[in-house]
Amino acid sequence: MKVRTILATKGATVVTIRPQQSLREAARLLAEHNIGARVAVNEAGEIVGIISERDIIRAAARLDEALSRPVSEIMTKEVIVGLPNDDLIAVANAMTEKRFRHLPIVERREMVGIISMGDIVKCQRDQYKGEIDTLETQIIADET
Repeated sequence: MKVRTILATKGATVVTIRPQQSLREAARLLAEHNIGARVAVNEAGEIVGIISERDIIRAAARLDEALSRPVSEIMTKEVIVGLPNDDLIAVANAMTEKRFRHLPIVERREMVGIISMGDIVKCQRDQYKGEIDTLETQIIADET
């Protein structure tokens, strides 16, 4: 299965933030949209970083006045991105090994979506459920 499978269901909307915005704004927007990470983009819409709930909590634990600081101060600047044709198992393995939970998806240098580890798990669960339903239907048909 490919990343584009998730994007087809989830959609291509990516909630972004500017690096100069405060961590307080980032936290508010994460809560407002019920998401775990935001992609930081510059004026041209290019990815310059990513910030997660974990990043904000860690900053709050170690920095004075953390929430008034800019996103650029704590965001991850070297963002790993995926492609729509990437294999979900390979993506899940990379996310697990490199310990991140959100992956912006880029096609032709343009961000076309973002997926999370939760999206991958849900997609795999749905696939397995479909396979189980098919097998149960075949067993019932064979018994009659």
